[in-house]
Amino acid sequence: MNYGGHFEPEKKENRIHELEQVMNEPNFWDDKKKSETVIQELNQLKNQLTKIKHLKEKITSNIEIVETLKLEDDIEFHHLVEQELLEIESTIEQCEIEILLNGPYDALGAILELHSGAGGTEACDWTNMLYRMYTRWCEKRNYKVETIDMQSGEEAGIKSVTMLVKGSFAYGYLKCEKGVHRLVRISPFDSGARRHTSFASVNVTPLFENTTIDIEIKENDLRIDVYRSSGCGGQGVNTTDSAVRITHIPTKIVVTCQNERSQIQNKEKAMEVLKNKLYQLELEKKEKELKNITGDMMDINFGSQIRSYVMHPYSLVKDHRTNTETAQVNKVLDGDIDIFINDNLKKGNPHV
Repeated sequence: MNYGGHFEPEKKENRIHELEQVMNEPNFWDDKKKSETVIQELNQLKNQLTKIKHLKEKITSNIEIVETLKLEDDIEFHHLVEQELLEIESTIEQCEIEILLNGPYDALGAILELHSGAGGTEACDWTNMLYRMYTRWCEKRNYKVETIDMQSGEEAGIKSVTMLVKGSFAYGYLKCEKGVHRLVRISPFDSGARRHTSFASVNVTPLFENTTIDIEIKENDLRIDVYRSSGCGGQGVNTTDSAVRITHIPTKIVVTCQNERSQIQNKEKAMEVLKNKLYQLELEKKEKELKNITGDMMDINFGSQIRSYVMHPYSLVKDHRTNTETAQVNKVLDGDIDIFINDNLKKGNPHV
């Protein structure tokens, strides 16, 4: 069936055929990680193809209804076509966004890190709000989120948090969120009810599969510290030195994990994140274009924000890269951030 053009259905069908042949190989299930990757790509392509087929069927059906309306006007059919057109436009926009996710690592999961900046307790509370925002966004997309490290603020909120976001194109979408986020509001911690400005930074790294990472880490290059976990967790987590901090001495990269039950599990998870970060550094050295992916982290302070969330004296969320804005601040903080992500992808933000 040729319903072609922009969405390359024939190319997708050919790739599906290739993957199905791979699945039929007798040793396919010997490598669990590899087999899971193949199945994930296959399901992803089949879903895209199904979406395109349904879109074509819906467009064809509505063309027939419009032709009928030319002969005999009907108010109910008019309303039906109008509603269908809105759904078609929404589906086409989703397909167009998926086409833009064509970077070398866009289809991967993501390591999402949040850090509080200028603003003290206010900034820690703001980081906690962002943590909730991204968690809600992931839930809506059925992405699996694993929080591997969380450092609580001294009075409230979160100093820093690291999450693994697993799902198709998680990195492709979330890479648009890298940068400094600014909040303006009446402080709930200020007895004088004064307006405060807070900052937090978001960093995003592709989550490479362990099977794709071929990098040697020397034991002499590592400093491993263990300490008592500060977060909430299972029985025994907060009573033993189960938390692990690994410092890669040559690059000064520091990775911590404290949410698993044992020191061994925390060390394994921290090493996984460290390998991802070192692998990305190696790729940056080999491919200059990766600078568009990693960028340079700015100071978490005034004048460096990519997006502002204003709750007082008015309501507005504005992305300073695309000038996309909305007055629905609470809706955005509840995870409705696709408007900003999509506009950044459409406009080809150079910092993405």
